[in-house]
Amino acid sequence: MLTAFANLRRIVAIVGTLARHDALSPLVAPLDITLLAWVAGRLSRRGIPGRPGERLVAALQELGPSFIKLGQTLSTRADLLGERMAEDLSGLQDRLQPFGGTIARQTVEAELEAPIERLFAEFDDRPVAAASIAQVHFAVTTEGAPVAVKILRPGIEAAFERDLALFRQLARLAERLAPPLRRLKPVAVVDTLAQTVAIEMDLRLEAAAACELALNFATDATFHVPPIDWRRTARRVVTLARVEGIPIDERDRLIAAGHDLDQILTIAANAFFTQVFRDGFFHADMHAGNIFVGADGTLSVVDFGIMGRLDRPTRNYLADMLLGFLTRDYRRVAEVHFHAGYVPAGQSIDAFAQACRAIGEPILERPLEEISMAMLLAQLFQVTKAFQMETQPHLLLLQKTLLMAEGMGRRLAPEVNIWTLARPLIEQWMEANRGIEGRLVDAVDDLARRAEGLPGLLNALGAALRRAAAGELVPTGGMAQGGPGWLWPAVAILALLALLFT
Repeated sequence: MLTAFANLRRIVAIVGTLARHDALSPLVAPLDITLLAWVAGRLSRRGIPGRPGERLVAALQELGPSFIKLGQTLSTRADLLGERMAEDLSGLQDRLQPFGGTIARQTVEAELEAPIERLFAEFDDRPVAAASIAQVHFAVTTEGAPVAVKILRPGIEAAFERDLALFRQLARLAERLAPPLRRLKPVAVVDTLAQTVAIEMDLRLEAAAACELALNFATDATFHVPPIDWRRTARRVVTLARVEGIPIDERDRLIAAGHDLDQILTIAANAFFTQVFRDGFFHADMHAGNIFVGADGTLSVVDFGIMGRLDRPTRNYLADMLLGFLTRDYRRVAEVHFHAGYVPAGQSIDAFAQACRAIGEPILERPLEEISMAMLLAQLFQVTKAFQMETQPHLLLLQKTLLMAEGMGRRLAPEVNIWTLARPLIEQWMEANRGIEGRLVDAVDDLARRAEGLPGLLNALGAALRRAAAGELVPTGGMAQGGPGWLWPAVAILALLALLFT
């Protein structure tokens, strides 16, 4: 009862903030409920300057950390909010007022169970960055190594837990009130946000992600992941080597330092698409503040709280789908979606191919430097409403990251497209993994996975046969399962399996 009352008070406060910024109506509109739209219109304060998306950004920033994260998640949902609002949300800045240096020191000492003087020779109380979940301080270890120390905000776990429970409740309510929204999976979107936040709340997991990414690029001298100081890392504190360099979006500084912008962009594009296609593990927060250019042109990345994973079937889907669009083989694009199960089998494959053509042609007819894979994915997600294609949350994260990467590339070198730079690498991957040899490897891997379960299946069937022969198993119909109606088909299945996997 108390929880319900607290949630009601919280909802009233949220609605009040959204209405004050005239940001309530754009959120209610997708529900397509006349009464709700009327109430939102009556509550909203009119005359607030800016586009609906800009007003929503202001409201979410006022509402705090959980809502900033929600807004960043919604920035991938052009299919739900429209392209312009999604674009406005993509610029939502994850910056908050810092907490004090005393609290930072106390957190470090509590987590690492040692006085800060035994851990660091120097510790700067002024943070260099303060975001919704954590802030970063520069320090020097007692061994003399310059490091960056990331520390969780006090009480942030409880605040997110409370707000995520509310988001989930509202998502379920939206699905009940507006059944057409179910294909957009609002509950799944909240679950994805919750999973992302859970990882960000345990900085040991972020440290592990950094180590995995570093291992993937261990032989690449152009892409650097700072090593983790595990001795000074715990659940609420992570320490890593300090990165020196120029933020990748500071174009004038890069030019003044003598860097080749095309080369920088080529390295960034290759690194991103290598993560997506080769490794299926990618940095999913690639805004300019997380990427630095070293004096030798090496790219260094920081902040590994949001990482994306794509399994092999999803990477194959992406490769086949992108190749289909690039070659304007829209029938192939449609077949890929049906084969992956993203579009229900009862839909018309020809009609879906026609819809894909309507998406691809306007984008591919543009000048090369204006072609956007993020835009292509966003429009694909929008048009699928007519074909009951369910939302794929892992692809939304990829689309958001691709949007960030393309935006960063355009600021750095407007005349260059990151897709064209990385296309040879991607086509090489496609040739190796989606050609005849690659498909044979996939078939062998699939057979091997199936064979892993064979010993258990054989043991279970053998045990069942022994029990049947002893008369211990009796079917519901009353006939002994050891009789001819059951025993010999089981023996035949065992023999067939033995032939298949030997």
